[in-house]
Amino acid sequence: MDNNHIGIEIRNKVLQFQGKNAIYYKNQKLKTWVGISWTNFGDKIQNLSKALLHFGIKEHQNVAIFAENMPNWIVADIAIMSIRAVTVPIYATNSRKEVEYIINDAEISVLFVGSQQEYNKAFEISKTSNYLKLIVGLSKDIKFENPENSIYLNDFMVYKANETIETELQKRYYESESTDLASIIYTSGTTGEPKGVMLDHTNFMQSLEAHDFELDVSEKDSSLSFLPLSHIYERSWVFFCLHMGIEVYFNQDPKQIAEVLKEVKPTLMCTVPRIFEKIFAAIQDKRKEASPTKMKLASWALGIGNAYYNKHKRIDKKVPLTLKLKHKIADKLVLSKLREVFGGRIKFMPCGGAPLAADMVSFFHSFGLNIKCGYGLTETTATVSLFGYKHFEFNSAGKAIHGAKIKIGENDEILVKGPGVMKGYYKKPKETAEVFENGWFKTGDAGMMDENGNLIITDRIKDLMKTSGGKYIAPQKLELALINDAFIEQIAVIGDQQKYVTALAVPSFENLKKYALEHKITFNDIEELINHNQIKEMFEKRLEELQKEFSVFEKIKKITLLPKEFSIEAGEITATLKLKRKVIQQKYQELIDKMYKE
Repeated sequence: MDNNHIGIEIRNKVLQFQGKNAIYYKNQKLKTWVGISWTNFGDKIQNLSKALLHFGIKEHQNVAIFAENMPNWIVADIAIMSIRAVTVPIYATNSRKEVEYIINDAEISVLFVGSQQEYNKAFEISKTSNYLKLIVGLSKDIKFENPENSIYLNDFMVYKANETIETELQKRYYESESTDLASIIYTSGTTGEPKGVMLDHTNFMQSLEAHDFELDVSEKDSSLSFLPLSHIYERSWVFFCLHMGIEVYFNQDPKQIAEVLKEVKPTLMCTVPRIFEKIFAAIQDKRKEASPTKMKLASWALGIGNAYYNKHKRIDKKVPLTLKLKHKIADKLVLSKLREVFGGRIKFMPCGGAPLAADMVSFFHSFGLNIKCGYGLTETTATVSLFGYKHFEFNSAGKAIHGAKIKIGENDEILVKGPGVMKGYYKKPKETAEVFENGWFKTGDAGMMDENGNLIITDRIKDLMKTSGGKYIAPQKLELALINDAFIEQIAVIGDQQKYVTALAVPSFENLKKYALEHKITFNDIEELINHNQIKEMFEKRLEELQKEFSVFEKIKKITLLPKEFSIEAGEITATLKLKRKVIQQKYQELIDKMYKE
């Protein structure tokens, strides 16, 4: 038995933390949070492990989970890995075509589903699939089309006691090795065909060890999980929380996050930049609507907070007594109220998936919200670098975490080495060979290291655009500068092989409607509003102001406003809210062409 194994790790934690709750879910009917004890959690994993063995799942066989966040997701995940099988997560938002590709590529015979929508897609696939034999419903609310190949989780786990199964389970436990493949995670596919990233138990266990080394947490903490468990970021964080005995609250509806934060009051939560961008815009709007006295007080308090946290605490500089006293007052009157938006008890919030503007990171830190920006990929078992508690730089992604090595290669490409780096892409030896160079993983991201070892991300090398004039454009740099504007909700920069740069933008409809009301602009619907001459002129002026620091060739010359947001459902953004540039380019080609013809 190799203790460097997620199945064994969780089994040990069940014994260590028995008596306290492991995870929580919300009973929507009763509107209350229900805890699942470590003992109960361990029993569920044991019973499901036996059920999978009873069905005939072999060692190293792939089993998939196609569901939104819920306690049964993580139960299924650990049960699969506990019998030396391999978990294949599938995003709940994936299309039928994407799900079918993964089922066929990974040869999935057993698929766990979480809702009716997921079941319907899975059932249609099962009609023609050579592999899919059984669909297991994680929720009792699902209505089955064919009971012969569909079963509820609770029914799946009910079978007569079988000594052979018990013996086989123990055998698998004792034969488990750290080199066993733990999971195949298919990349969200912002470009091209999805690739299955192969991670073994060493990858996951080193992630636990590295975070334990870097972070000051304890079993007294609680974490709110709302990002997709199908993504390595949230999933590896939940493993870390379980490893540390931290209680995990599963939020199934991301739209309820503001309400749930106030109910749960977590001390920890994994986030993505879009959350902070939206909250930043909301705070700025409220400040504008406040009376001159309140605005003055807020500005004073944030100034004191900036001096206290950013100019002293961050760089480990002694805080003067007068500043301490002023901060105490500022915190009571203003800063603590801003932290209450996040529940009021946050110790820190890891933030990844995309860059977050330095001035925004600084703003949140100025009222005591510790955002730990970092960098990582599915191929590196998430985190490669992270803000420390002191001496971090707001424009960076922090320093390499314990066990990871980072260097900058050709074309400023970030290269990574360490126990977190994947074993390769499933069934794709050619693609695997292409991303490794002398043992270093080529991330496809461009960056630099400052003199103190902080990693600064500049752009995705694959996203770099070259104008027809031969100039290189970094779209994320432009998008990051514009997304903080109160009138811009989402933006996609266009310019590859074009004579100048343009953009598709989704405005903040709420703020746009307010602007129209204030300027007496009449309209019947959003379509009419975004095409109004006054609105177009206003956006052109804002663009000019926001792009002052950019070179002439980098600047967006024309912008087209869209009447609805880019969405996961429409396939325009990934589950971690990154733009799928190829999809957007193809979908809005007519509008893009128009900007270059006018």
